[in-house]
Amino acid sequence: MNELGNKIAKKRKDLGITQSEFADQLAVTRQTVSRWEAGTVLPDIDKIPDIAAILKVNCDYLLKDEVYDDEPLVNKAVSRLLKESKGKTVRLSFFEDEADIDLFNTDCKIVDFSGNWMKVEADTKKGRIEKLIPISSVLSLQIKEDK
Repeated sequence: MNELGNKIAKKRKDLGITQSEFADQLAVTRQTVSRWEAGTVLPDIDKIPDIAAILKVNCDYLLKDEVYDDEPLVNKAVSRLLKESKGKTVRLSFFEDEADIDLFNTDCKIVDFSGNWMKVEADTKKGRIEKLIPISSVLSLQIKEDK
């Protein structure tokens, strides 16, 4: 098993959730969950926030090797800002070396956040996208007024 697979299996078992129940909640097959836990395949990055929510952990716990599930999600100031912006339309600017071309100069909606990650969706020239981005890459966040 890989580290991610171990973490998923342990937390799922701790919560008393079967592979089938877990798979149903994520709209995947039981075999897919089995392969994640065995480490033969990794979950799509878009599934990580949903997996974290079901397992009651943050994304960092799943994605980083040295993060434990009892660590705080993010510092209180960032957490408060994110809670207030969740579900709202925002304009993000990124640190120069971490610019996200898909979200450059685009309004997006913060769908959710977990640990040091935020899930956003936006309508772009390519169509509707949903992305998981590290909070550390965001230089500023401007909340747009609802019209």
